[in-house]
Amino acid sequence: MARRPTTSSETTVLIEPPRFDRPEVEIRASARRKKTGTAHWSGSRIVVQIPARLRGRERMAFVDDLVVRLLTQRPQSSAGDATLEERAMVLAELYNDGVVPKSVRWVNNQQARWASCSPASREIRVSSRLRQCPEWVIDAVLVHELAHLQEADHSAQFYAIADRHPRQGDSGLFLEGYALGLGLRIEESDVDRATS
Repeated sequence: MARRPTTSSETTVLIEPPRFDRPEVEIRASARRKKTGTAHWSGSRIVVQIPARLRGRERMAFVDDLVVRLLTQRPQSSAGDATLEERAMVLAELYNDGVVPKSVRWVNNQQARWASCSPASREIRVSSRLRQCPEWVIDAVLVHELAHLQEADHSAQFYAIADRHPRQGDSGLFLEGYALGLGLRIEESDVDRATS
């Protein structure tokens, strides 16, 4: 539920409380703005400036678009494939007996998975949706996928490796809630059996 708007002569300010998938958003609707909108961080809050003429669904879509764009540019979200791969290598040494992947990368096409592994090609792909998650969640997902390099299925041997990450269980609970908040149905299968 949004807080009551405050109004000056030319600008209306509305505060949207934090949601599961984004922080608190301050919406400043200005009569001076005619077409464009902007968004920036102010501490842990996102401030969005939009034209006052926008109403209803058009306003919500405009604000949502600006917020999503800003979230993907957040410093912890901008880490590229090289950073992700480097992190996976460290985790492989810590939890996966030094068994390392050939490549690890962020992908935008994981619709029903948080990540996937192709043991034959030794490639790991991580959904870009996870960029907003805490680092320990991403680490647990990486350790889970790294374990597939040794055990392709979800066997007891697989879980003996994956559960070496101390927060694997917490990560699973976090991701269940995250999926619920995003309205996603996540598949259990995360192993691609096709050969390279």
